[in-house]
Amino acid sequence: MSTLQVTEIKAFVPSKDFALSKQFYLDLGFKMASEGGGVAYFHFEHVSFLLQDFCAENLAENFMMHLLVPDVDAWWQQIEQTGIVQKYGVKLWPIQLQPWGMRDFCLTDPSGVLWRIGQNVD
Repeated sequence: MSTLQVTEIKAFVPSKDFALSKQFYLDLGFKMASEGGGVAYFHFEHVSFLLQDFCAENLAENFMMHLLVPDVDAWWQQIEQTGIVQKYGVKLWPIQLQPWGMRDFCLTDPSGVLWRIGQNVD
């Protein structure tokens, strides 16, 4: 019988401009719970990630996060209404039905990190 357990897993998301990226994620709806030593802890309800004040060449453009949500339309509309696409010069793609059984869309952050935000479909 195994006694191994896991509490959580978090990615270290790179940022080229730490202050700009922190504000982007706050505007997106995440809360910053703590910051120190070049790392900011962001969460939305029970999901979280660590934003780091570091970005190796080409890291951000090849980094992807996936956010599973119950209502992808609500997220897309919220992003549209906040104006963060224009404010930060980021890219937002329309919602698409994917062959793997999801409706999702993509959003880049100011560093080029690609976020795929989607919901499962039956």
